[in-house]
Amino acid sequence: MIEDLRTLVETESPSRDAEALKASAAAVAAVIERRLGGRAALVESPAGPHVHWAAGGDPEVLILGHHDTVFPLGTLARRPFRVEDGKATGPGVFDMLGGLVQAIHGLAALDDLSGTEILVTADEEVGSHASRALIEERALACGAVLVFEGAADGGALKTGRKGCGTFEVTITGRASHAGLEPAAGINALIEASHQVLDIAALSRPEIGTTVTPTVATAGTLDNVVPAEATVVVDVRVETAAEKERIEAAFAALTPRLDGARLAVRGAVGRPPMPESASAALFAMAKRLRPGLEGTAVGGGSDGNFTAALGVPTLDGLGAVGGGAHADHEYLMVDAMAERARLVTGLVDAIRRA
Repeated sequence: MIEDLRTLVETESPSRDAEALKASAAAVAAVIERRLGGRAALVESPAGPHVHWAAGGDPEVLILGHHDTVFPLGTLARRPFRVEDGKATGPGVFDMLGGLVQAIHGLAALDDLSGTEILVTADEEVGSHASRALIEERALACGAVLVFEGAADGGALKTGRKGCGTFEVTITGRASHAGLEPAAGINALIEASHQVLDIAALSRPEIGTTVTPTVATAGTLDNVVPAEATVVVDVRVETAAEKERIEAAFAALTPRLDGARLAVRGAVGRPPMPESASAALFAMAKRLRPGLEGTAVGGGSDGNFTAALGVPTLDGLGAVGGGAHADHEYLMVDAMAERARLVTGLVDAIRRA
């Protein structure tokens, strides 16, 4: 498992880098074929190749993951793959290459692989726009989905996820000389300030809705009334009703300054994954490992899409560790075999149900 993990980590795979993702997809396919036999197909897409492997027989279980990472080319040189003091480190080791290795080795322990499929996509970290249709197709065909994103704190499985999305509000005003004719302009920065306060007020943290302005840009020179401004907003919701409320609220934003114009784009692109979607599969996992915990988390994954279709979905089955998207990302080596055995038991239980 460690050597397979090394192979994947050392094949860098930043999202949107077509050539790197081709090499990464080939590496993932090779590991699958070496451990499970058969042929792993590379499914071309505008985002890069997805990897799809099927054992044959009636589809019953979809193993879902991604091979793209958030780290740019060259990260490996600065932060090479290492195993020290019980931890594996390196770009993507926790999110989510370790989970892929555990899933593959867990399947390899089965005497009969019929009904199992693996789908490893190339664009999860950038929204899954080029893979969503394929994910949904295979999830509906299989009827149960196991997602190998990294575990929650302490190794807990992820039994629910918030829906998440990004909105961008562009403000158009009118430039003028800030000293000679400030009143002749329409100050896009002042309009943006009004909008930031209105947008932030949409949050309802008591019911799990967070609306957080995260990036703002405005202006060109210190003596020019700014004619353009942009505000980017991160949104997280727990229910479909809140998704609809937030999207309607952004669509209804109106300017506060005479003559200012707004343009809004974005949506809650990943629907919420309710805990009801994971209940049956989590109960199976608890029977196999009575000490397992489950928790709902704020981040989204491709499991959000499959759960929204009504397909039973259990997430967080991947690496035990932490530091996703950060330089201190790590995987606990001692947990790898146990998590692989959990895969073996879960897949067997699903097919017997």
